[in-house]
Amino acid sequence: MTLPHVPHRRTINIFILAMFSMSVVISLRNLPLTSTYGLSSLFFYMAAALVFMIPYALVSAELASGWPKAGGIYVWVREALGERWGFFAIWMQWFHNMTWYPAMLAFSGAGLAYIFAPSLSLNRVYLTAVVFFGFWGVTFLNFLGIKFSAWVSTLCLLLGTIIPGVLLVAFAITWIVQGNPMQIQLDAAHLLPEFHTSNLVFLAGIFLALSGLEVNANLARDVKNPQKNFPRAIFIAALFTLAILILGSLAIAMVIPKNEISLVTSLLEAFDKFLNLFHLSWLMPVTALCIVLGALGELNAWAIAGIRGLFVTTEHGSLPPFFHKLNKHQVPTRLLIFQALVVSVTAFIFVFLPNINTSYWILSAISAQMYIIMYILLFIAGIVLRYKKPSVHRIYRIPYKNVGMWIAVILGLSSSCFALFFSFFLPKEFAMGSSIFVYETIIIAGLVVSCLIPLLIYKFRKPHWQARVLIDIREEIHKSVH
Repeated sequence: MTLPHVPHRRTINIFILAMFSMSVVISLRNLPLTSTYGLSSLFFYMAAALVFMIPYALVSAELASGWPKAGGIYVWVREALGERWGFFAIWMQWFHNMTWYPAMLAFSGAGLAYIFAPSLSLNRVYLTAVVFFGFWGVTFLNFLGIKFSAWVSTLCLLLGTIIPGVLLVAFAITWIVQGNPMQIQLDAAHLLPEFHTSNLVFLAGIFLALSGLEVNANLARDVKNPQKNFPRAIFIAALFTLAILILGSLAIAMVIPKNEISLVTSLLEAFDKFLNLFHLSWLMPVTALCIVLGALGELNAWAIAGIRGLFVTTEHGSLPPFFHKLNKHQVPTRLLIFQALVVSVTAFIFVFLPNINTSYWILSAISAQMYIIMYILLFIAGIVLRYKKPSVHRIYRIPYKNVGMWIAVILGLSSSCFALFFSFFLPKEFAMGSSIFVYETIIIAGLVVSCLIPLLIYKFRKPHWQARVLIDIREEIHKSVH
């Protein structure tokens, strides 16, 4: 069924789109995780970029230029595999954030605690409260519209990610030049890692750190000239992301011993060491606040971009018409509130698990699994649409015709399956007492439930859902005309 078109003003240019894309992907929060590799983090980042990031960026760029409609992954998979799997894919893209949002806000809470009361950074009740109140604050901020939200995320990216990231790298270079002691060896012998299970588990975490460039295709209705601007924004964001993440990880590894790295607090501890050395300790509260802003900017970008994609499914009857509600700023407020309620429940994982690092890792692992499943569908959609709909005009095409697409898809599928397999392993650094049973139970149950929910929703959807939405759309058109 063809849906009527609702007039919509496009407000996002390529600069804002590239910044918004970076705010979705780049995160200083991930630096402590990858800094545990030391110099070998360079190898892992480059390997992950070659077999995962570049392939999914290429496929996403082609699909976005051929199907530049709001919905992104939902539209692409729907065109390739049908409505059921399109809904499943967008649900995975959205729902993976339900475990990722608490992890991100816990990081922000630790940053705030570092300014006022460092002991709170490991307090479960405090972190749970930060997740709860922080996410509701971001939710209400997005009620003000996508353009306002995009500018907020762009400002937070500049102040809280790019500037601190550049400073972190500059401090590390100065540290080396002055001959200060380092916790890692910067020689060729340490470039290649040991390929044991624990390192491979962490590699799965890097895949998640490099994911997300495709999500802003959900904002197609708001982007000027999306066919050209999406591919350009994706490649700009990819280059800057790799540079900051690789160099920032090495900076932390230089000053904090591997066995003392905390996934929640070590970024701030590294800044503390650098600032004390250069007699700039008075800047620490400002630095911590900027890093918190960067984390909130990334969270804010995801909060609205993911919901935008899910909103499109209401127009096709995959979700109840109750969720097809826009405020005067064209924001799906009911879906945002529903999202905040789910995150509020997820936040309590910090109260019940044995320690903060384990809680943080479990949330990140479940998030990675859901997102990797979505990428598997993305790669399948890329190759299927090359053969199923070859006549659709694509402003950008992966080079070397179908051979180029097959190479990207094979690399992407292989790396995604690899990351999914190793995401079920618990790194020895986060042992949960005498048994791994609790960890595996949480991980497996979380993934199974996450996959069943969208399939059950789709199975029991009602035919009148889309009919009701069509009436609402026609009313919107009538109002816009008169």
